[in-house]
Amino acid sequence: MDEKLLKPYNAKDTEDRIYQLWEESGFFNPDVCVSKGIIKKDAEAFSIVLPPPNATGVLHLGHALEDSMQDTMIRFNRMRGKKTLWVPGTDHAAIATDSKVTKMLEKEGLKKKDIGREKFLERVDKFVADSRKTIQGQLRKMGASLDWSREAFTLDKKRNTAVNTAFKKMYEDGLIYRGHRIVNWDPKGQTVISDDETIYQEQKGKFYTFKYGPFEIGTARPETKFGDKYVVMHPDDKRYAKYKHGDKMTVEWINGPIEATVIKDEIIDMEFGTGVMTITPWHSHEDFALAEKYKLDKEQIIDRYGKLLPVAEEFSGMKISDAREKIVEKLKEKGLLVSIDENYVNRVATAERTGGIIEPQIMEQWFVDVNKSIPSRENKSLKELMLEPVRDGKIKILPEHFEKIYYNWIENLRDWCISRQIWYGHRIPVWYHEPKCITKEGADMTKCENVVVSDVEPACEHCNSKFVQDEDTLDTWFSSGLWSFSTLDWPFDSAQDLRPNETKDLKTFHPTSVINPGYEILFFWVARMILMSQYLLGEIPFKTVYLHGMLRDAKGQKFSKSLGNGADPIEIINEYGADALRMSLIVGIGPGMDSKFDIQKVKAYSKFANKLWNATRFVLEQTKDFNTQGSPVYDEEDKKSDEELEALIEEITKEMDEYKFYIVSEKLYHYFWHTFADIIIERSKKKILENKNADSAKALLLNHLTTLLKALHPFMPFITEEIWQIMLKSRRSNSKSEVGTPTETSGMLMVETWPFDFAQDKPQK
Repeated sequence: MDEKLLKPYNAKDTEDRIYQLWEESGFFNPDVCVSKGIIKKDAEAFSIVLPPPNATGVLHLGHALEDSMQDTMIRFNRMRGKKTLWVPGTDHAAIATDSKVTKMLEKEGLKKKDIGREKFLERVDKFVADSRKTIQGQLRKMGASLDWSREAFTLDKKRNTAVNTAFKKMYEDGLIYRGHRIVNWDPKGQTVISDDETIYQEQKGKFYTFKYGPFEIGTARPETKFGDKYVVMHPDDKRYAKYKHGDKMTVEWINGPIEATVIKDEIIDMEFGTGVMTITPWHSHEDFALAEKYKLDKEQIIDRYGKLLPVAEEFSGMKISDAREKIVEKLKEKGLLVSIDENYVNRVATAERTGGIIEPQIMEQWFVDVNKSIPSRENKSLKELMLEPVRDGKIKILPEHFEKIYYNWIENLRDWCISRQIWYGHRIPVWYHEPKCITKEGADMTKCENVVVSDVEPACEHCNSKFVQDEDTLDTWFSSGLWSFSTLDWPFDSAQDLRPNETKDLKTFHPTSVINPGYEILFFWVARMILMSQYLLGEIPFKTVYLHGMLRDAKGQKFSKSLGNGADPIEIINEYGADALRMSLIVGIGPGMDSKFDIQKVKAYSKFANKLWNATRFVLEQTKDFNTQGSPVYDEEDKKSDEELEALIEEITKEMDEYKFYIVSEKLYHYFWHTFADIIIERSKKKILENKNADSAKALLLNHLTTLLKALHPFMPFITEEIWQIMLKSRRSNSKSEVGTPTETSGMLMVETWPFDFAQDKPQK
């Protein structure tokens, strides 16, 4: 009997050692598995690219949920004999990282501008390098069987080449353009941000109703109303039938009389308020769309620091918060205030990273046109390329009800703003010719190009002027949108940057098999990955989108620093083991389901690990002198149990193929505890003690244990591998024991054959 089994199972003393054993074997790398004959060279591929965690800190329980699910998929398919690849990586998370390091500098009494762009980026690189090491260590703690030889980073050299290649192609196809459009502006962070970086907070405020000529209009933001000269109503609203689209009238307003124009449009909700509103095209996405539709004037009222401009006259230069009530008071004095609702609850858009209140602004930025026809893609638009594979069933979204949500979001998609006013990130590969040409003898300066897209500084062929690179960086989602194939050597070819004797990764592993993010980034990341892959490669990036839900605390609240309800997965692992944490995050949690995290559930699966350990000790003790050749001979009772296990394995194998890990894990738990441990082991004790059909009992114990270890391995890899190693050691010291004991083809449970023969469609011994 191995001395380890004589003591209680200790995950803390086991898991790091086992992970090191796995890494040293090289079996996380499919090329190694092929070279050692463990996987056939022509085997079917199964691949996942890890949704890259932000390189701003540490992993949280949401990451642990993702990692557990994906590692389960990877280990299952590796045991099936597939050429299995899980690519690790991290996201530079431009705004989050830039903001984090900026705050670190502020604690030192420094500002970004004090040290300059180059020195600032050096500080960021140091911070990110340390953070990535932490994340790598945490992924290892979770047991993630990632191929570390292929690790990627969204801002490394290869990914930068991919980004510049994609940008250049999209620019040349007319899909990327520079123009004036409305964007989400963060006055505090001084950058454009995306919708997903915008947090809506419910705040109690005031809702004001004012007279506007013959109408009454309502607003929560009177400070934006200085430029309102368009009054909008529904064309079917009988209350305003006498007003025609385009009618003009003079109305008294904040700074005196203005000429107002009537606009009739179906966008208006006749049931809300008076059914009439004025619009502020410069500071509202919806109002901007109306202004674009009818070619209306747009006037800026608020600057990029959240202060009023000279159009506000005596309020010019004031912060919005200081000016609001003063503006209302002026309107009241003019007899234009109708009422104030003191209990109005408004959804205020704020920047996730800085907390600043978002101020929509019309700005000159870089955009991706999602509606333009693309000749190289059968004149389809990017929108169509995003919708088509989901509608055609080439990409399956789980749970299925998210497909309708996906369609709705894509159909209403606006052009994508991809430029950011921060220093950290992929700098936009656009260069501008100096305003004045510097004479070059014999050159025709009329041919000088004003704008050049290039990943290196260009030289003007026609004059001696220099080019200056665009100061902005790209939206992080642009680079992460390339993730499914930029991690697989795109745009590199076999002559460039591949490992010796390696099959080209892009050809072998793309499209990837599945992507497994949270449902909250279906639109911001998954949709953009479909966009980029469809456009650049002409193929889907993945076959299945398995969306997991949000993990909440025991009360159903979101984990947050302000609530102080966070739970560190590494602390939990140190206390109860990674296997226990993994099982607690997989059992009973289906796709798209929000779930409550309860430490009691982790404790329960920690006890299950001990049950598995103790059962192993009993089986090995009872079968240490067992000797049989060929297939086991069972009595009727044991034969029935063997058939029941075979039926279970067939059942769970099909469910694993259907991504029903939440069901399979629970079935295995209950079968091991309540059937194998409570019934079969107890029954076998009696047979062995009384020496009645003892060989049948011993054969059944060994075969059940080895089969269940294989089936549990994707869920609880550490303890199952540790037991497997103990059984191998026992087999070497006891050559008599052959039935049901591990083989030494690889010496690793992680690459043992799954106990179901897919070719024969039946369980295998």
